[in-house]
Amino acid sequence: MTAPRLADLTTFHLGGPARSLVEAQSEAELIDAVRAADADGSPLLVVGGGSNLLVADEGFDGVVVRDARSDVRLDNHGSCGGIEVIATAGTPWDSLVAQAVESQWSGFEALSGIPGSTGATPVQNVGAYGAEVSEIVALIRTWDRETQAVKSFPLVKAQFGYRDSMLKRTMTDGTWGPTPRYVVLDVTFHTRMASLSAPVRYQQLASALGVELGTRVPIVEVREAVLALRASKGMVVDPADHDTWSAGSFFTNPIVPASSIPEGAPAYPAAGEGMAKTSAAWLIERAGFPKGFAVRADARASLSTKHTLALTNRGGASASDLLELARAIRDGVAERFGITLVPEPMLVGVEL
Repeated sequence: MTAPRLADLTTFHLGGPARSLVEAQSEAELIDAVRAADADGSPLLVVGGGSNLLVADEGFDGVVVRDARSDVRLDNHGSCGGIEVIATAGTPWDSLVAQAVESQWSGFEALSGIPGSTGATPVQNVGAYGAEVSEIVALIRTWDRETQAVKSFPLVKAQFGYRDSMLKRTMTDGTWGPTPRYVVLDVTFHTRMASLSAPVRYQQLASALGVELGTRVPIVEVREAVLALRASKGMVVDPADHDTWSAGSFFTNPIVPASSIPEGAPAYPAAGEGMAKTSAAWLIERAGFPKGFAVRADARASLSTKHTLALTNRGGASASDLLELARAIRDGVAERFGITLVPEPMLVGVEL
C-alpha cells in the first residue's frame, strides 16, 4: 500500500509521505485517533484544509489525522439579540462564510476566500481587510491531549493577538510536536442577523466598494468585493493557477519599534508601548524582490506573479526549493532594513 503524501493534503502541493493517515468522520473518531497516537508515542499531525503547512520533502514519520467533518448548526437562535453558529473544526472556512452571507449572519463577510478549515481560524486568529476572526468567536471546544478531556475556551481565555492565540503558542514549545496540546473540535461564533456589514475599515476594500471608510454595505457586496480582491492577488485557491499553490501570505507583517520603521513604509498602531506594525510586502518589494522573483531562472519556486507576500510552487517544486526562496527574501529584507520577517505557515520537519 502506497504511503499517503502530504503534498496531496496541502495547498503548497509539497510534502513527502506520512507513516499513516486517519480520515476522521466523527468527533469520536478524531479523539480516538489522537489518543491512540499519543498512547503509542507517535508524532501527530492534525490536518484540516492544509493551507498553512509547509512539510519536509522527507515527509512525516508519524500519524496524520485529517478532520473530514463538515457540520454547521445554530444554537440559541434569537437570544440576546444574536445567534450562535457552531461549526466543526474540519468545515471548510469559506464554505461557512458563504453560508453565513447567504443566511445574513453578519461579521464573516470580510473574511471571505481564506483557505483552510474552520478549526484553524482561531489558532492563528486569521484576519483580512480590517477584520479578524476573534471579533466573532465566542467559544472554542478542544481535546486536551494532556488531561485527556474536552476543554472549552471562551473568548476571554483565548488570548487573541495579531495572528496569534494561546492555542498557537502551545504548538511552539516543542512539547507536543507539530500539533498543539489542544486539538480544536468545533468553534462557536456569536453573530447577529443583518443584511448590512460591519463598518468597512480597510481602505482598499472601501475603494473597491466605492464607499467611504466606516460605511455599512450589503454583506453580499462585501463578500463579492473581497473575493475579487483576493483573486487579483492569487489568494483564492485555484488548482489551475500556480499563483495559488501557496500558503497565502508567507510572512506576517512585522511589529517593531515605531522608530525602526523605514521612511515611507506603512505604519499602523500595534500593541506595546512605542510599537507599530508595518507591511511585509512593502519591505520585500523595496528590498529588491519583485512579483515573480525566483532565486534562479530555472527555479521551481517563486514569489507570486500577483502578490509579493505569497511564495509559490510553480509545479514540481520541493519544500527545499520553497525554503531557499524564503531564506533569500528573509535575509535580503534583514540586510536592507534590519527587520527579520517571521513565517506565518507552520513548518513541519523543516526550519527557516
